[in-house]
Amino acid sequence: MSPRRDDPWLRGARRAAKVTAVGAGMTGAAVAVGAGVLFGQAKAARRVIPQAEAPPPRGDGVYGPRLRGKPITMVVLGDSSAAGYGVHRPRETPGAMLAAGVSRRLRRPVRLHRFAVVGATSVGLGRQVEAALEVQPDLAIILVGGNDVTHRVPTSTSVRYLVNAVRDLRAAGAEVVVGTCPDLGTIRPIKPPLRWLTRHWSRQLATAQTMAVVEAGGWTVSLGDLLGPRFTADPTRLFSWDHFHPSADGYAVAASALFPTVLAALGTAEERRQVLAPDEGVRSLPQAAQEAARQPGTEVSGAQVAGRDRGPAGRWARLRRRSAWFGHPRPGDPETTIDTAVRLERSVPGGHERD
Repeated sequence: MSPRRDDPWLRGARRAAKVTAVGAGMTGAAVAVGAGVLFGQAKAARRVIPQAEAPPPRGDGVYGPRLRGKPITMVVLGDSSAAGYGVHRPRETPGAMLAAGVSRRLRRPVRLHRFAVVGATSVGLGRQVEAALEVQPDLAIILVGGNDVTHRVPTSTSVRYLVNAVRDLRAAGAEVVVGTCPDLGTIRPIKPPLRWLTRHWSRQLATAQTMAVVEAGGWTVSLGDLLGPRFTADPTRLFSWDHFHPSADGYAVAASALFPTVLAALGTAEERRQVLAPDEGVRSLPQAAQEAARQPGTEVSGAQVAGRDRGPAGRWARLRRRSAWFGHPRPGDPETTIDTAVRLERSVPGGHERD
């Protein structure tokens, strides 16, 4: 489908080109050329990146149904990355991998509900939360932000809707883990200089998301360019057929980054006992958010110093480097690497039952 002249991403590209060119002291002709380059690249990216044609498979059901204990109710909210668009089997979706992993690690059944919608922005989280609250979730996982960048939703608007979602879920007693906006600069159909702008927009949104979510009582994990280095080494394995959404292996990378934070949010003793590495620890929330946006796989959560939530620079936050989990766990870390995450669904006794 050809992009419309009023496409928000195209409008954003034109605006960014003009601002960048003027800031650099370029002439009016150069400004027009710069705007034209970005406009053309945005149109080309829209043509290369196809529209969603079919919904992703659903992984809803009970994981570990033969295990004892009250089921943990897990809901997955957000956009196509949360829904698992680009894979063909339910067990390959991020929600299914995480539900299977939690069931296996905690030896309890997990009931999974997916409310994520392909193409959703943060503005659409309200309806998803309303549906999620009806099942009384214990844990909510939110992956959102990519469409906010491509549709040039103002950061303040995106964050406002995300914060409302986190607050409503927390008020209902659910723990909330948010995978922040991925770095769209890793998407190959997006060429420089538009790639550089989308990288800046992505990191800007991820930083704002981290600060807002932690203030609202949630946990964040920066996804950033998590797939970037691996994509360069093996582009056919980690991205799906459209070269925009992750493949099953790509989602496994994201799931393995989220998994230890999901366990920590659920309060496992093993996670609480872990010793922080020298480059981890307590920061002011603004500093932690900026560091997390630059380092994929970084967890940020609320913290206290001397019994206080806040210091001179604002809210205190704890920063953990979860990128070390990808095949290179630190001493004392439980075995939750990407290879384990890929095998989780098959290892849960009894598999899962559909609702």
